[in-house]
Amino acid sequence: MLIKRKSIEQEESSRPAASAPAAKPARKPKYAPVTLSEFDGVRYLHFGTEWVQGAMRIRKPNWLELEYAQQMMAWMLWLEQPRRIAQLGLGTAALTKFCYTTFADAQVTAIELNPSVITICETMFKLPPNDTRLQVLEMDALDFVNDKANVDTLDALQVDLYDATARGPVLDTPEFYQACNACLTDDGVMTINLFGDHPSYARNLKAIKFAFAQVICLPQVHDGNVVAIAFKHARPVDMEALTARAAQIVAATKLPAKSWVKGIAAK
Repeated sequence: MLIKRKSIEQEESSRPAASAPAAKPARKPKYAPVTLSEFDGVRYLHFGTEWVQGAMRIRKPNWLELEYAQQMMAWMLWLEQPRRIAQLGLGTAALTKFCYTTFADAQVTAIELNPSVITICETMFKLPPNDTRLQVLEMDALDFVNDKANVDTLDALQVDLYDATARGPVLDTPEFYQACNACLTDDGVMTINLFGDHPSYARNLKAIKFAFAQVICLPQVHDGNVVAIAFKHARPVDMEALTARAAQIVAATKLPAKSWVKGIAAK
């Protein structure tokens, strides 16, 4: 399906000057090459493999093109006016752009370790520049969630941390998910993209259930994506209220929120 591929390799850093001390310079992390493909009006991001790391419909740059990305917004069923939203893993900035344009009063923060991904999002995926409401930070997601300044600050946290092999989240320990939990407010909700057809799924789900009071998984989509919804504090699943809220979301955003409720009901 993915054709017209063109690669955009990360530029290697320049060598130290001849006059530099004899000690070896600190080694910079190596990242997989950032590559793009386009098909039928959709631009895709890859990390040097056929695995899709994100997508953008070129004529609708702020729309969530992939179904799993739409499901990552399922926290909207419980949160109507979030004050602060964060994404761990930028991808094509799809979630970041959608949250930034949909929630005009919210602070949106995205964390991305690979500087080339940030550059590609700015140049090829219509990521707007940082401003008073938007922060895209080049840093390790683990450092972000372990930062005491972020404790009890996030209403919604979206975790989508995959490497070039796309076989499972790169951060998946109980301690990592406990740190995610600590960043949430009392009513906070986390959504996370898991890979249902891989052993990493069971390991991650076990770790998430250890760290969170309540976890709901939506039905699998695409080539194995499963979005889990994790709550800092358990709450009753009121299907009538969720159905009414889903109708509001569909009317306001055109996201398929009614299908999320059906998926929850089927569990």
